[in-house]
Amino acid sequence: MRVRRLGELEAEIMDRLWQWERPASVREIVDDINRGRKVAYTTVMTVADILYRKGWLTREKSGRAWMYRAVRSREEYTAALMQDALGDSQDRRATLLRFVERMSHEDVEALDEALRAARSERPSGAGGEAL
Repeated sequence: MRVRRLGELEAEIMDRLWQWERPASVREIVDDINRGRKVAYTTVMTVADILYRKGWLTREKSGRAWMYRAVRSREEYTAALMQDALGDSQDRRATLLRFVERMSHEDVEALDEALRAARSERPSGAGGEAL
């Protein structure tokens, strides 16, 4: 499944829901966005509905308002984007090498730690490519 990069307002809405880690109404989201820039309530309502229809959000009625919650975490979204980018490569090994070459020392250490954790959690003979 391809993951499309979020549009600007989609990302702003998702950022708040990921940060808050709780359901939020369109009014709460609009009020928070309007601290930095002006956006219409109806615009945010429309984009939240689009995110809901795309499967990024769940929603539940609370009185007259919908309360929206993120379905996937920010980390799951980012990992899916990275997987899609890697999938576009003809040479995954070369792509990974170029990616790691551009990483900071701290990120390389975090990647190394993640690989060690994934190796220890993966049962021997499990499907998928070797780490």
